[in-house]
Amino acid sequence: MNRLPCAISRRRVAAWLGLALGATALPPSVLAAEPVPFPEKGRSIRIVLGLAAGGASDAQARFVANKLGEVLQTPVIVENRPGASFILATEEVIRAAPDGYTMMYAPSSVVAQNPQTLAQVRYDPFKDLTPISLGARGPLVLTVHASVPARNVQELVAYIKANPGKMSYASFGTGTSSHIYGEAFAQQAGLDVVHVPYKGGADAAKDFLAGRVQYYFDAAPNAIQNTATGKVRMLAVAAPRRSPMLPDVPTMTEQGVAGVDMASWLGFYGPARMPTPVVARLNAALAQVLAMPATRDFFRQGAYEAESSTPQQLADLTRTTYDQWAETIRKLGLTKQ
Repeated sequence: MNRLPCAISRRRVAAWLGLALGATALPPSVLAAEPVPFPEKGRSIRIVLGLAAGGASDAQARFVANKLGEVLQTPVIVENRPGASFILATEEVIRAAPDGYTMMYAPSSVVAQNPQTLAQVRYDPFKDLTPISLGARGPLVLTVHASVPARNVQELVAYIKANPGKMSYASFGTGTSSHIYGEAFAQQAGLDVVHVPYKGGADAAKDFLAGRVQYYFDAAPNAIQNTATGKVRMLAVAAPRRSPMLPDVPTMTEQGVAGVDMASWLGFYGPARMPTPVVARLNAALAQVLAMPATRDFFRQGAYEAESSTPQQLADLTRTTYDQWAETIRKLGLTKQ
């Protein structure tokens, strides 16, 4: 029969048993492993952007990434994944681990229009993405080439009607916001025009500046930049109200064309099933960055307003915008292409 070699050994066994029994009485929260802090020191966060480098949205994303890295004390980088109307970028984010280290900065068209107009879209914006925060608001602007003798929307409508079938407008691509705005304008004003879709804003801008297409609903920063060349003019903003950064540019509705007045915005989304504490941490950090005077000033240079939101507010805005576009798409008779 084995015996303990001494009383000290017996006391040690009793102590170990006491510790074990005491541990079983601890609450589960104490026994559970400590959560890994987010973000882990030195681990990079990436913001995926479905556009080529150099554009307005790219500049906004990079500015925010720089400031966000300072707030979170970890590297934040922007990865450009252009092509297929933001579909490639969106699918990459959806496939990523829902750990907070991958998110995207996307225009409202990605979640509100693409799923309703593009047949190749395989994602559900309400099931496959986690809303994190609104990022910015800014209008599309109706711009016209300088060769067209029109100084306002009414004059443009008159000129197009005097030249039926001869005028064309550019878009970022079939099913994109610039295309839908163009179709809504044509339907509301009774225009006979030709739609010329491009693979993105950069390609559209080249032909537009060269005069190969006559007008274009463009993002505000690009419209401002193109107008500065003297080759194009801004006629109207496609928004419910005038932009504070473009106070002298009236809305389409003010100039007699209703139904081309939905707001445009950009937001931050991550993959589905992100942990609530991680979403909250990113949301708080983005709110801090977007409220900085430097951020607001930078965005205003491109006629955008930096604006944050709660995750739920972005979720609600996504649903509202989706439903608004659904009604517009139905009225226009557009089908998925």
